[in-house]
Amino acid sequence: MSLSAPIGTGADIVEEWAAEPVLESSTPFEGIIFDVVRERVDLGAGGVVTRDFVTHPGAVAILALREVEGVDHVLLIRQYRHASGGHVWELPAGLLDVDGEPPREAAARELAEEVDLIADEWHVLADDVTSPGAFPETVRIFLARGLRDVPEAEAHQRTAEELSLRPLWVPLDDAVDAALTGRISNSATLVGLLSAGLSRTRGWSTLRPHDAPWPARDAQSAPSPSSNRP
Repeated sequence: MSLSAPIGTGADIVEEWAAEPVLESSTPFEGIIFDVVRERVDLGAGGVVTRDFVTHPGAVAILALREVEGVDHVLLIRQYRHASGGHVWELPAGLLDVDGEPPREAAARELAEEVDLIADEWHVLADDVTSPGAFPETVRIFLARGLRDVPEAEAHQRTAEELSLRPLWVPLDDAVDAALTGRISNSATLVGLLSAGLSRTRGWSTLRPHDAPWPARDAQSAPSPSSNRP
């Protein structure tokens, strides 16, 4: 059946961020960072269904890039993630948990707090919705260049898991190879590395301004429509 589907072009690939009408909503679990929400949703011809999902404030990740002896290097960090039960390699990242803070400013804050860096040049590299069926976390991945150290007197005092962060500068090509061979598993890091590798081959022409529209995140804050179907 799918072999007879219409043939389109890139212009046809446009996501529509509009929720279906919600008949009922409750919160069976409230957590420190996220809640579990249960909603009855009117899908029209598809009927009324009940769906559980995990709320999330959203996040930013930063692909910090610099040249070392003429070779592009990316900064990765090794961090313990208890929910996943492992020490994993990631890009510096953090939650959008400060009310009213623009994403680029959140990214700059996380870059300074996690790896003691300041960047003078910021672009949007890619956007990611980690698991849209159940966990609608929206992540904006920034490319940060023009790097310099945070002044020592202003360095962030890290605690908990951040105390054991291990930073490592790796050639971008090596990091992409690690992603492709299964040695990196964090989704935002995979998206960031593969996007950077491809964008570089196109002369970075795919980069967007740091404040580019972010429809997926806007949809998270939009009120759900009520059903007016009989």
